[in-house]
Amino acid sequence: MSSTKEDCLGYAARDSSGFLSPYKFSRRAVGNDDVSISITHCGVCYAEVVCTRNKFGDAKYPIVPGHELVGVVKEVGSNVKGLKVGNHVGVGTYVNSCRECEYCGDGLEVYCSKGVVFTYNHVDVDGTITKGGFSTYIVVHQRYCFKIAEDYPLASAAPLLCAGITVYSPMIRHKMNQPGKSLGVIGLGGLGHLAVKFGKAFGLNVTVFSTSISKKEEALNLLGADKFVISSDQQEMMEVSKSFDFIIDTASGTHPFDPYMSLLKTGGVLVLVGAPGDVKLSPISLIHGMKSISGSAAGGTKDTKEMLDFCAANKIYPEIEIIPIQHVNEAIERLIKSDVKFRFVIDIESSLK
Repeated sequence: MSSTKEDCLGYAARDSSGFLSPYKFSRRAVGNDDVSISITHCGVCYAEVVCTRNKFGDAKYPIVPGHELVGVVKEVGSNVKGLKVGNHVGVGTYVNSCRECEYCGDGLEVYCSKGVVFTYNHVDVDGTITKGGFSTYIVVHQRYCFKIAEDYPLASAAPLLCAGITVYSPMIRHKMNQPGKSLGVIGLGGLGHLAVKFGKAFGLNVTVFSTSISKKEEALNLLGADKFVISSDQQEMMEVSKSFDFIIDTASGTHPFDPYMSLLKTGGVLVLVGAPGDVKLSPISLIHGMKSISGSAAGGTKDTKEMLDFCAANKIYPEIEIIPIQHVNEAIERLIKSDVKFRFVIDIESSLK
């Protein structure tokens, strides 16, 4: 396969408007350790808003976004083990790392000491800029390519590669998989709804916190949460004081932290996976009650494999809305307004031609 042909079709943002439109480019030739994947679906993450609109000031246009991509293996390099043509696979938020540091050694590549290479808008080892899953195919090193069970729907698998692993990984790290323990989930979007599903699968007692009463029905009936609390209602918050072993915070909007810290039991942990503006809290919120606040990025290859197997075994499927790529700009506008139940997934295979 020649790497000079511009045979990959994608959708790219050319400037900070973030507007996505058709774009042709080339992928590298398949190396000995590489897998070439024909992309069937790609999830739409809030990163697509932040990155394409240059919110962090590091945009390298043209940007082809998308880091929840799934598809079918179409070619493998000579050293590739455990993957063959026709396998269903996924790629998440990163496509490279040093493979030598202690974190890479522990299967925590997302925390690579030398810096992980993200799936798009990042400089890869060969100096090229990575381009993501809003495209017809991708070539990645076998290490960052995950096998998906044949009977697990590919469209449903897509959000697991970022939203899913982002909540699963800290849940495992902080032992939030002990039946009978209590979990609070702040926010009920792409990440939050999966935290609820994982919590229930682990046998936890799950409470959803939201500012919006409109989410109550979905939280309790669709997702199976045990309780729903309006976070702005002081009476409701008082009633659950000191009752949680863990809280996972998926909200990206700025919000107060002291009220949530008061809901944790002694030794309780609040894990941040959303990225709110500022984290402000009183030191007393931590000191009285031996509480901690922790952060977590997506997850390494070890946790990702484990999560994909766990979802297949327990029939955990994200709630998705499938769209053609031609509707992606409108979907991103809806995502900004939180008008999605709960993750958009682009049907690349049928619509990107």
